[in-house]
Amino acid sequence: MKKLVLLSGCLLCLLFLACSSDGGNGGQGGNGGGQAGSTGGAGKGGSGGGAGGSTGSAGDTGGGGQAGGTTGGGGGGGGGGSTGSAGTTGTGGGAGGGGSTGSGGSAGTGAGGNAGRGGTTGGVLSGAGTLGTAPGALSGTVSSWGGPGAFTPASLDRLAVPPEVSSAPPQAIADYRLARLNALVQANRTVLDLDPLGQPVRKRELIATNPDAVSLVQVWKAGFRVLADEQDRTLGIRLVTLGIPKKMNVRQALTVAHRAAPALAIDYNYIYEPSGGALLPAAGARLAAAAPVGGRMRIAMIDGGVAAHPALARASIEQRGFAGDAQPTGHGTAVGSLLVGEQGPFHGAARGAQLYVGDVYGGDPAAGSATSILHALAWAASKNPQVINISLVGPNSPALARAIAAVRARGIQVVAAVGNDGPAAPPQYPASYPGVISVTAVDARARALPEAGRATHLDFAAPGADMIAAFPGQGYEVVRGTSFAAPLAAARLAISGSYQRLALEARPGRGKVGRGIVCADCRVDPKVTRRK
Repeated sequence: MKKLVLLSGCLLCLLFLACSSDGGNGGQGGNGGGQAGSTGGAGKGGSGGGAGGSTGSAGDTGGGGQAGGTTGGGGGGGGGGSTGSAGTTGTGGGAGGGGSTGSGGSAGTGAGGNAGRGGTTGGVLSGAGTLGTAPGALSGTVSSWGGPGAFTPASLDRLAVPPEVSSAPPQAIADYRLARLNALVQANRTVLDLDPLGQPVRKRELIATNPDAVSLVQVWKAGFRVLADEQDRTLGIRLVTLGIPKKMNVRQALTVAHRAAPALAIDYNYIYEPSGGALLPAAGARLAAAAPVGGRMRIAMIDGGVAAHPALARASIEQRGFAGDAQPTGHGTAVGSLLVGEQGPFHGAARGAQLYVGDVYGGDPAAGSATSILHALAWAASKNPQVINISLVGPNSPALARAIAAVRARGIQVVAAVGNDGPAAPPQYPASYPGVISVTAVDARARALPEAGRATHLDFAAPGADMIAAFPGQGYEVVRGTSFAAPLAAARLAISGSYQRLALEARPGRGKVGRGIVCADCRVDPKVTRRK
C-alpha cells in the first residue's frame, strides 16, 4: 500500500463511488466494462453516465471494466455523467478490478454541474486494484502492533493510529475518513446506508424524538410505520423508530417525512465509530465483572465491552450490552484500564472507582447507533456517576443531543474524545455538544497529535500517545489516539470534583491543547513493562 504521506491533498488513491442523489430524475448509466483478455489484457472500461436530469440529479455511474488476467492491468473506470441544465456533478465511474498482479483501474471523471445533495463517498483501492476496506479510527483504532500493511477492516481490538495516517496532510486524513466510512457501509449494505454527507446511518429507519400525536399520524399517512416506541423515564425522552416506505432510500424518506410532518423532530439513526469491519469479540476473552461496592467514586463509560485482565482483577466493574450481549473488546479494555486498572507499574488514573460500562457494539459490525448510545446513556445516568466518558465520534444527532442535555441536567459531567480524523474533518460529536468536556491528545513531549480531530470547542488535552494500556488477556499494548486521552481527563475530573478545579491543574502544551494538559503524569511509559 502506498503511504498516505505521498498523497497529500488528493484522494489518497481513494476512489469515490456514487452513493445517491436527491435531485430530479437522472439519465441512465453507461454500459458495463468489457471482459478480461484471455491472456491477461485489461478489460475495457464502461461508458460514461447519462446526462443530469432537469431538476438536478446526476446520471448513473458507468460501470468499471472487469478484471484483467493473471498479469493484466485493471480495466479503466467509466466516464462521469454529463451536466444537466441545473444538474448536479456527474459521478465518476467505478474502478476496474485489477488482475492478481495487475494495477487498479483508473477513476472516471464527472462533468461539472451545480453541486447537489447526493452523497459522494467511495471505497478504497487495495494494492491489487480491487475494492478494499479501510481501517477505522473512531478515536483511536486501526493498526496492529507490527504496523499497517494493506488496508484492513476496522477493529475494536486495534489500538494505534497508523503512522501513514498520523503523518499525512490534514485534507488527506479527512479524505481517508470518508473512504473508511464508505467501506463500512459497503461491508454492511443490508443494514447501513450513507446520508448526503457520507455519514453511515441505519438503512431502513429514521428516529423521531418526543413526537406529537399529530405528526405521527402525518408520517403514517405518508407510508411510515412504527418499529419501536420507547419512553425513557431517566432522561425524559420518548424515542420512536420509524420504518421507511418501500421503494424509498433513507435519504428520500427523510425528505418526505419533513414535508409530511414539518413539526416532527426526525433524523437519521447515525452510526458512531468504531462500528465497521471486524467488530468481533476479543477471541478467548471473558468480560471483567465484580459486584458493585458502595461508597466508591463512580465513573461510567460508553464504549465496547471490557475484558477480564490482571490489571482489572481488583476493580469493581458492572457491564451491560445495548446491541446484544456485552462483548469484551480491545478498545473498551484499554479505556477501562486507563480508568481503574492497577498491576505493578501500570496504574489507571481513577483506580478504586466503581466503573459502569455500557457496550453499544456487542460484536455487531453495524452497531454503535444513536439509539444504542441513548439507551446506554440512560442506564449509565441511572447509576448516578460523577462522570461519563465517551470515546466515540460521529455526526450531530438531535436525539443524542437531547440525551446529552438530559444527562447534564442531572449534574453528571460528560467527557468525550475529539477523534482522530484531523483538523480538516467536520467537528465531531458528542464532543461538540454544549456542556460536554472535549479532550484532545498529546504525546510524551506535550505536543498535540497532528491527527487529532476537532470539536466546536476544545477544553483540555491529556496523554494519548507513547503509553500503554491493558489488552484482553494478560498483556499490554502501546496506544495512540484521543480515545485514550479522554478517560484520563475523565478520571481527573471525577477526582477533582469540578471543571474549575480541573482547569487549575492544566499545564501548557504545544499546539491546540485547549486550557492545557491534565493528568500529565498519568502516562505509563511502554518501557516499564514488556508487551505480551
